[in-house]
Amino acid sequence: MTLDTTQEAIQPVYFLLVDNLLQNLQVLETTLQRKGLQTLKAQSGIEALELLLEYDVALALIDVQLPDMDGFSLAELMRGAERTRRVPIIFLTAGSTDQRRFRGYEAGAVDFLSKPIETDVLKSKASVFFDLYCQRQEVARQRDELALMIGENTRLLTESRQYAYALTEADRRKDEFLATLAHELRNPLAPILHSVQILLLKNTAGSAELNICRIIERQVNHMARLVDDLLELSRITSGRIVLHSAVVDLADVVNNAVETSRPLIEAGGHDLQVSMPTQPVLVQGDLVRLTQMVANLLNNAAKYTPHGGTVVVSAVQQEGWAKLSVRDNGLGIPADMLDSVFDMFTQVNRHLKRAQGGLGIGLTLVRRLAELHGGTVEVTSEGEGRGAEFTICLPLVDAVSHSASTSIQ
Repeated sequence: MTLDTTQEAIQPVYFLLVDNLLQNLQVLETTLQRKGLQTLKAQSGIEALELLLEYDVALALIDVQLPDMDGFSLAELMRGAERTRRVPIIFLTAGSTDQRRFRGYEAGAVDFLSKPIETDVLKSKASVFFDLYCQRQEVARQRDELALMIGENTRLLTESRQYAYALTEADRRKDEFLATLAHELRNPLAPILHSVQILLLKNTAGSAELNICRIIERQVNHMARLVDDLLELSRITSGRIVLHSAVVDLADVVNNAVETSRPLIEAGGHDLQVSMPTQPVLVQGDLVRLTQMVANLLNNAAKYTPHGGTVVVSAVQQEGWAKLSVRDNGLGIPADMLDSVFDMFTQVNRHLKRAQGGLGIGLTLVRRLAELHGGTVEVTSEGEGRGAEFTICLPLVDAVSHSASTSIQ
């Protein structure tokens, strides 16, 4: 740390001048005069001690000969008090013997100046102590500022930790709420669906009651899927989901997902096109969860593509990665929403009916499951009305190594 000794004092710097003769004090004051310096004048040891109790003194210039006590006695009293023990003392004397100097230094003097005093010498020595005092003030100021900064940083750190804990606790409570909500919602769905299915068996084809029962059945099944999504999300976020990992061919994943999503795709009158490599595309993962990921993307494409649209599923192998994409020519995604479509409860095109749009957690599940498999999922869209493409990237399993491992077993 570099200090500027030429700067003015942060607060007044006090010099104590002690001499029994007033004219001597006036000469000293005139000689030492400079901006930022204030002189305190005392004509006796008692007056000097009183001033020392009131002011923080940077330098004491003390005449050896005083009426009530000599300068040495005053210096010894100063050294005996905690407040004044470190005040630099320069003795002023008309005669300086070795014995006097020895006693003066023993009393704590830093220097002696003989009368008549040389003005330049006095100014030079006084300037040193003035600058030293200013430096000490600056160091003290910086120390206090540093202490304040440390205190503020400590406060901010404590608050940030408390805030982080509150966020974590809120997130945990949210997961618990979702899990409880999903569980409680699912319980009444099973008897409702069972009752509707009994009514379907009793009603004849074409009756009005039959159509009503079928509507109820479809809506209850849809509610069950939404509740299942809530349960899955709560399991993943709470770390309770377990992957049953094995080497899986993406062709099996796509076939299973298409089978799951076909009713929704056919209900929308969509043209489903599947393009897979002739060679197996092997990944390490949980077949059920991988199927769930692709089915969610297919359902998403079916929901957000107008009647009679096209949905394309394709896969490629590229630089150690399997890339499986689901592309549609549907409603598309605005550019300002591309970064948030995987966030929980985010829905594009909210003008769709709630039953059509869902809860907005299907894509969140896809991302979480992809991450659990060591992969990623990305989305691209040229904008509203231009469709969208979701791509899942998963680490490839080397087919040759897998074949050799299987043969050995």
